[in-house]
Amino acid sequence: MSIEGKIGAQLTPEEIPLGNLEVLAFELGLAYTNTYLLGDPETKSAVVIDPAWDGEQIAGAALDRDWQISAIWLTHAHFDHFGGVSGIVKSTGTPIPVALHPLDFPLWQTNGGAGYFGITEFESGPEPTIDLEPGMELTLGKYRFEVRHTPGHSLGHVIFVSEGLGAVFCGDLIFSGSVGRTDLQGGDWNTLLQSIREEILVLPDETRLFTGHGPPTTVGKERRSNPFVTGEIL
Repeated sequence: MSIEGKIGAQLTPEEIPLGNLEVLAFELGLAYTNTYLLGDPETKSAVVIDPAWDGEQIAGAALDRDWQISAIWLTHAHFDHFGGVSGIVKSTGTPIPVALHPLDFPLWQTNGGAGYFGITEFESGPEPTIDLEPGMELTLGKYRFEVRHTPGHSLGHVIFVSEGLGAVFCGDLIFSGSVGRTDLQGGDWNTLLQSIREEILVLPDETRLFTGHGPPTTVGKERRSNPFVTGEIL
């Protein structure tokens, strides 16, 4: 099975306004993973968060808007969150730094567990060269994104928090009405719930959560109605 298969791909992205940034949200690949292309219309710089599949399509969307992709930020190293890296780099023809928490590098080295799901053809793309650490600040235009370590779904899972935008790109930590699975390599249920309590529920209710799968949500909505957060499901 090829990593660039279009099964599950939503190649026409949804446009989401976020402060002065422009965000294109794709739903791509076999796991219907959310990929976010963030562009700053002033500087024409862009970053990609979790390029799931179809990297050529992501790069093409940036090119259509005259954006230059300056970095790729990975919330974690499961295969469905970086399967599009190779296609992006090939399409742009220029080196693009990839950022990943070092605790997830061993997972990246095993193609993110792709073989476990029967995926035999997988191109991981260039090796990550930016080690994400708690408290590190990443920037796009005038906006800052703080890296917060949120293990539980994987050992090196992180989220990207922008207080200025009132937004979090939270990967597979928490979803609308659900939470990330913990039965894969590096997963731990109690650690996942601790990460949610310490890094998500401390944020203002109106904070928007852009998740790795499914629709966006808010901290307040999940605080009130997510059964894994309220304790209805343990």
